[in-house]
Amino acid sequence: MFLSLPVLTVLIPLVSLAGLFYSASVEENFPQGCTSTTSLCFYSLLLPITIPVYVFFHLWTWMGIKLFRHN
Repeated sequence: MFLSLPVLTVLIPLVSLAGLFYSASVEENFPQGCTSTTSLCFYSLLLPITIPVYVFFHLWTWMGIKLFRHN
């Protein structure tokens, strides 16, 4: 399997960071212009926050299933 969990764990933050650097270099008013949901800058800042939260709750659910199954 090419896209295993360790590969995705490294690849997704790197792609997010590349998008953040790209939008920082393209946008003229980078920190202030990120408030509109139509701009690419907004999503490049949202992605690095969303992915760790998703991974945390996914692992939390997995741990809940494991504990429920073994108790």
